[in-house]
Amino acid sequence: MKWEGNNRSTILLQSTAEDHHVARMAAVALGLTILEGAIPSPLPGVKPGLANIVTLIVLARYGWRTAVWVSLLRVFAGSLLFGNFLTPGFFLGLTGALLSLLVLALAQHLPSNWFGPVTHSVCAAFAHIAGQMTLVYLWLIPHAGIAYLIPIFAASALIFGAVNGLIAARFMDNAETKLFLRGGAENAE
Repeated sequence: MKWEGNNRSTILLQSTAEDHHVARMAAVALGLTILEGAIPSPLPGVKPGLANIVTLIVLARYGWRTAVWVSLLRVFAGSLLFGNFLTPGFFLGLTGALLSLLVLALAQHLPSNWFGPVTHSVCAAFAHIAGQMTLVYLWLIPHAGIAYLIPIFAASALIFGAVNGLIAARFMDNAETKLFLRGGAENAE
């Protein structure tokens, strides 16, 4: 077969502004994941979950669908960057992310005057650790002894979930204040 001229086929993907936004938010979450990897952990699996701050902000501003994209892109890209794609660590992270996203899908329908970013974050943190502990028991360590770790992981989920929720709430409050001030300045003109 003889090739003449430029017979290469080109695939052109059209991206939207939302695609770019999701990519930026996933990149921020991924950066926080990398930063978190540099923080020493007293116990394997106990991490602050800094990237979940981004997920909470995205959930509040852009909805659950976008939060799912950001969270799953972070899990997949992070596993590729750290070299643990399709390892037990990847599946633990994916399971935790999926369960926390499921809980966030339910929690966003709770009354907002009682439930906000902090309670959403704490609920998601508990779901994350519950999913991981269940997977560990069903797949990696089918021994009742892992139940002794539940109080440690539950305490860390409570503490880190509350702190991350407070940080996310602070970022959301600052953004709302800036939008209000900008809107107020436009209305004054």
